[in-house]
Amino acid sequence: MLKATIDAEVFKESIDAISALVTECRLRISEDGFSARAVDTANVAMVSLELRKEAFDSFAGSTAEIGLDIQRLKNIFGMMSGILTIELPENANKLQVSVQGYRYSITLLDTNTIRKEPNMPKLELPGKIGIAGNDLNNAIKAAAIISDKIAMGIDPAKSVFFMVAEGDSDHIRREFAKDELKSLSPVEARSLFSIDYLKDMGKVMSKAENVEIHLGIDHPVRFSFDIANGGGHVEYLLAPRIEAD
Repeated sequence: MLKATIDAEVFKESIDAISALVTECRLRISEDGFSARAVDTANVAMVSLELRKEAFDSFAGSTAEIGLDIQRLKNIFGMMSGILTIELPENANKLQVSVQGYRYSITLLDTNTIRKEPNMPKLELPGKIGIAGNDLNNAIKAAAIISDKIAMGIDPAKSVFFMVAEGDSDHIRREFAKDELKSLSPVEARSLFSIDYLKDMGKVMSKAENVEIHLGIDHPVRFSFDIANGGGHVEYLLAPRIEAD
């Protein structure tokens, strides 16, 4: 069903992308690689992951769906390095992973006990920004000091992407001009989001050379970026908070 080898750092990057939102998920295996889609327990945020076979040193897989304890994988491989060997024999209920002389036998979860894979909603989000992941993460961390929520938007008159957080007595605003961004669509956009979700996403996005942000007015935000040296792709979707009048 599956036999593959992959750099441990690439595998951890994929696990981290999912663990930012959920502790378990359904993983779809095909001859083209891995994919997963999951929503958090509060139905506020969604993650979609694709890890193509090009991200692997070697890959041979057949169509299957398995249940993974993402938190357990994160704990096991958090400190590992080198090349992972991943094997899943036909009809087996344990994933065999070898690295650095260790051989792990990891029990798979029953997919019937895991929430069904959500559909990615089709949203028209006209505001588009391309930004370095590290710049985005730093702005999120700065805002987290001030408040538990942050507004993101585009000011078309000034041609800037802005992030604003307001606390009881403090305020922070970060504007990114065109020359600080990879790209910018100068259309009006603004929505408010929870910092808690963004902090976890930001840690993952910080490694991305370019994060595409798609925004509307009081609409969800979509983050889209590559991982695994271009061999994988991640999308996050986060619902907005309702601003008080």
